[in-house]
Amino acid sequence: MPTESKPIQLATSCPDFEMPGVDDRNHNLASYSEEVLVIGFTCNHCPYVQAYEDRMNELVKIFEGQSMKMICINSNDDRAYPEDSFEKMKERASLKKFAFDYLRDSTQEVAKKFNAVCTPEFYVYDKNRSLAYHGRLDDNYQDANAVKHRYLKEVIEDLLAAKEPRWRQTNAIGCSIKWKASA
Repeated sequence: MPTESKPIQLATSCPDFEMPGVDDRNHNLASYSEEVLVIGFTCNHCPYVQAYEDRMNELVKIFEGQSMKMICINSNDDRAYPEDSFEKMKERASLKKFAFDYLRDSTQEVAKKFNAVCTPEFYVYDKNRSLAYHGRLDDNYQDANAVKHRYLKEVIEDLLAAKEPRWRQTNAIGCSIKWKASA
């Protein structure tokens, strides 16, 4: 049964974070100076995420040379889901030739700061790091050829053109974030 995101407050500031990436560097909010910052909560094992990986790479390539950066964050409990471990993240990023930064939220604190609930779930921040869009990448995870609305692409285009985003919020649909059992 898929999990669906709930509407969240727009125009809020991007939470700060510091996490290791599969590139073996630490990344924090200050690491990114681009006009548009896309943050996606993803993981390795979710079939919804896997269906979007090539489209995510394609999206980054579309905006190559423009002031846009995409990062994806894996917050899943890797003890219960070993395929989401940091080592497996490195393998997946290499195999799929990820064109975006892939970061590990091992404490799950970052996912909590964003109120993320599912994978994939995207947040788009403008140059002031104000939340401009929250939701899904497009309207058809199952068939890239049947997509009618490319929400993320259109929002990025609008923000780079200093326009109001066409889309503000859609319901992301995917696997639930795999939370650690509380002690």
